[in-house]
Amino acid sequence: MAVQFYWYPKCSTCRKAKKWLDENNITYEAIDIVESPPSKEQMAVIIEKSDHPINKFFNTSGKKYRELGLKDKLTDASEEDKLDYLASDGMLIKRPLVVGENQATIGFKEEIFDQTWK
Repeated sequence: MAVQFYWYPKCSTCRKAKKWLDENNITYEAIDIVESPPSKEQMAVIIEKSDHPINKFFNTSGKKYRELGLKDKLTDASEEDKLDYLASDGMLIKRPLVVGENQATIGFKEEIFDQTWK
């Protein structure tokens, strides 16, 4: 089964991850995270597949994150509100986001990709 590879083509980290997937012959469906961000329901499933809390899925260094003042808002936000934020704009999601049948990874660290996707 092909993994879903949510990425932003202008992101250098995403391009490194794509190169790793290609070099390791991993079949994937590339999805532009800005044009087609995961829905609220998809995000809930992705978060469950990962071993990370929901806050790890936010692109905290992104311009949109700062513009919306999410650093302060997320402290008191419910899980539902956080899912709404993530589903509202692909630029709020840390990338790349790789989703398989039973697991998901956020960001790109070669050793984690080696352990998870090989």
